[in-house]
Amino acid sequence: MADLFESYNIKNITLRNRIVASPMCQYQAKKGLVNDWHRSHYAMLARGGVGLLIVEATAVTPEGRITPGDLGLWSDDQIEGFSAIATAIRQAGAVAGIQLGHAGRKAGCTPPWQGGAPLDRQDPQAWTPVAASAIPYLPDSDYIPDEMSLADIRQTINAFRDAALRAVTAGFKWLELHFAHGFLAQSFLSAKTNRRQDQYGGSLQNRARFMLEVVEAVKTVWPVALPLTVRLGVVEFDTCAENHFGESLEVIRWLKEAGVDLIDVSLALSTPDEQIPWAPDFMVPYAERVRSETGIAVSSSWMISSATQASHFIQQGKLDLVFFARRLLSNPHWVFEAARELKLTAPESVLPEPYAYWLKEWAE
Repeated sequence: MADLFESYNIKNITLRNRIVASPMCQYQAKKGLVNDWHRSHYAMLARGGVGLLIVEATAVTPEGRITPGDLGLWSDDQIEGFSAIATAIRQAGAVAGIQLGHAGRKAGCTPPWQGGAPLDRQDPQAWTPVAASAIPYLPDSDYIPDEMSLADIRQTINAFRDAALRAVTAGFKWLELHFAHGFLAQSFLSAKTNRRQDQYGGSLQNRARFMLEVVEAVKTVWPVALPLTVRLGVVEFDTCAENHFGESLEVIRWLKEAGVDLIDVSLALSTPDEQIPWAPDFMVPYAERVRSETGIAVSSSWMISSATQASHFIQQGKLDLVFFARRLLSNPHWVFEAARELKLTAPESVLPEPYAYWLKEWAE
């Protein structure tokens, strides 16, 4: 029976444990470029003992950034900085992953600590976002995205492919495509935000077409021996939540058939009026159903904070990996505390050597 500190094998990759540092936007970049903040931040997280570290949402185009401070991989000039991060993660014993995404109609905003609102149109950094349909995220807002033409869609799909190739060049061994949180791919999938009348709108198959074509394009450059994963918003928390989740299960089956290896089960956040049932571990039941009803490996996060509980989710077959975010921001060395909480007695193979040594000293 697996547990939180058992290694995990997927494709040609082995994680030293089931603990993942979730992608967490830092909003510290300029022109999408890695800087000293990112280099020290990711080296610190990797040294804490996680099995996998996934670098924050990285935009595949300039207009796909959530804020002007987002990282990007739309240019070869950005590869060098990411290569330094991937090397630091690998040297710390973790697997280097990266999340590629496009914010869609949620792009072009201020960072959360400045309110997260759309940039003032007079701001020289501002731009007009693009989306599946010209529907603003905030009702009655004049911050209306441009509806993407078929040429725009093809260019964006190619941008995902090109960014994935740059990620390979930089040395990343795990790829997560961000298809959640009301961003571009989710805006195509949701019937609330997709009013298109062409092959990318209407039926579920049409609304899922953008996601599936991104996966197919990325597969042409992403090595078959490395994990290709997706973060998907599986449920819109409204009166039709179960219907939406049923659609998501069908889409996940298509993604699995297309070659996706794992689903990171997350929220849709398609509209601002979703009633999220915030509570510890609230997404785990959805992840368990995805795993049991589609047969694909799953991970999740969202208010999982106890090592004991996380280990139980692994042992009970509800999750294959557990993503942690705020827990690791507040204490990058939480993995060490988790090992102590679980009374780990043989940590040498699953923790960095200094931690293994001191944990053994503590046990004795």
